[in-house]
Amino acid sequence: MYPAFPAPSAKAVELYDALVAFMQDEVFPAEAQLERGQTPAGLEDRDPPPVLEELKAKAKERGLWNLFLPSESGLTQLEYAPMAELTGWSLELAPEATNCAAPDTGNMELLHLVGTDEQKEEWLEPLLDGQFRSAFAMTEPAVASSDATNIETRIVRDGDEYVISGRKWWISGAADPRCRVLIVMGKTDPDAPTHRQQSMVIVPADTPGVEVVRDYPVFGGYDRHGHCMIDFHDVRVPVANLLGEEGGGFANAQARLGPGRIHHVMRALGAGERALQLMVERAKSRTAFGKTLAEQSAVRERIAESRVELEQARALCHRAAYAVDSEGNKAARHLIAAAKVSVPRIVTGVIDRAIQVHGGAGISSATPLAALYGWHRAMRIFDGPDEVHLASLGRHELTREPTFRIGDHG
Repeated sequence: MYPAFPAPSAKAVELYDALVAFMQDEVFPAEAQLERGQTPAGLEDRDPPPVLEELKAKAKERGLWNLFLPSESGLTQLEYAPMAELTGWSLELAPEATNCAAPDTGNMELLHLVGTDEQKEEWLEPLLDGQFRSAFAMTEPAVASSDATNIETRIVRDGDEYVISGRKWWISGAADPRCRVLIVMGKTDPDAPTHRQQSMVIVPADTPGVEVVRDYPVFGGYDRHGHCMIDFHDVRVPVANLLGEEGGGFANAQARLGPGRIHHVMRALGAGERALQLMVERAKSRTAFGKTLAEQSAVRERIAESRVELEQARALCHRAAYAVDSEGNKAARHLIAAAKVSVPRIVTGVIDRAIQVHGGAGISSATPLAALYGWHRAMRIFDGPDEVHLASLGRHELTREPTFRIGDHG
């Protein structure tokens, strides 16, 4: 029998209500100041919109800050889930406005878990305060990075320094002028056991030899923060910049990506709900062939299917979040994997239906739907593609003890 989810604390209810008001009063009106569509392909002119700093100040005033990190917010992951969903309604503004945006959240989780006191003081505290942003450099163009043991970037010790050489890509956030620090994963010992070859080091973004080569668009559109290719040309950092232990990079990556995956899934639900609301509004207001779209059974069925699927997705997401709270990240990994596969599929399906109901407006910058679709379709690849999570889930099902031993009853 599955345990009943605990009721949210009074603090969680208060923060949720405050976040609803913040979204309604501040975030949605601020969206009008954003320009949707392509940004220049170059790495210049990436300053954040001025309204973002205004929103951050207002979120801090309301206590809506660092909600993702239990040690800071006092929230469980299950309590945070509906709040992350709210921020998913406005992906470009709300997560960062509340200092709950990737990749900073994952980096802060990692620094909190394995950082030294000195590393926390120099990097974690300013990140928690929102003074600058960060990036996480693991994926590489030359190897299948869905298997993180494949990475080829070398981190070689030379006296009191590590020397980093290699090329990374899809490094989100690296084009942001506020990106001050990178967490880089590479191989320190190619001869060690497979999962002990990798380590992570902290690299200030302005370190000599760090070259941001270019930014990549996602489905033809450039993200303001960038998804970059970075070359590391014999980059030197102090040995004190090792994050965790040497050989612990793969384990660190799993510790970082677990909460990151479930937080992405939580926010995705908000995007799905926004798409469904837009679909409903369009169906009520648009007339074709003598009646509103809402009066046509095919459209009503799309709306109904979307509601059913979003409720299923939310139930799985919340169950995974509760498993994190009650059993820990490692024990919850299979539920997190299931949610990571299922929720983006469902959400992109809902967004696709909304696009179809909107016609040409759905594929343009006239609505947020095209941008929402691109991001959530990409979610089926980043933080581990569907195939990797499904392979892990399949192995788990094939090896776990069955609930019943039915036997052969003829």
